Amino acid sequence: MDKAEELVVLMTHGPEDERASVGFTIANGGITSGLKVSVFLTASAVDIVRRGALETVQMHPMDPLKALVRDFIERGGVLWACTPCVKARGYSQDDLIDDVAISGASVMHERIRAGAATLSF
Repeated sequence: MDKAEELVVLMTHGPEDERASVGFTIANGGITSGLKVSVFLTASAVDIVRRGALETVQMHPMDPLKALVRDFIERGGVLWACTPCVKARGYSQDDLIDDVAISGASVMHERIRAGAATLSF
């Protein structure tokens, strides 16, 4: 089996769910291990990137979710928010933090077709 050089993390849980922190911790670990990592946010996970949503979220003993997301972006992680999920919440690009692209699932599928490994949270 060929070695994957990319990882796509699909997240469906919002900022108050510990799986959001776990997902970003693992995504950051992927970057540390040399993978190109993308996170696709769907359902309530799009709330993670709503401006101001991360100010007080921390699931002990993990780092604050805001720091995990910031670290992910600063280290070159790619962050997508599902178009229909964003629209369903009445959000626009201006409602989201910088460096988030509102995208359909095709961006994720393209990476998977190219050989990316996948994880879901």
